[in-house]
Amino acid sequence: MQLTDVDTKEDLMKRLHRIEGQTRGVEKMVDENRDCREVLQQLTAIKSAVQQVSLIVARSYACQCLEGGEGKNQEEVVEELIAMVSRTA
Repeated sequence: MQLTDVDTKEDLMKRLHRIEGQTRGVEKMVDENRDCREVLQQLTAIKSAVQQVSLIVARSYACQCLEGGEGKNQEEVVEELIAMVSRTA
């Protein structure tokens, strides 16, 4: 399964770069001995951003699978998707 939609891929790349920047920011905060509450707030933001990326990828996967079928019936695709999403939660 690949991300073939250009707009979705661009959106994901922007989000991933933002997450990368947030992660570097947390590293700097830890290095500077910043308040733990501030660090936790940023980590929560990173977790949320990663979850959003996961949802976008899962949606793309679902659309492609349901559209193409990949030799599976719809129930198999739905069960596979549910299992995948539950692992990322």
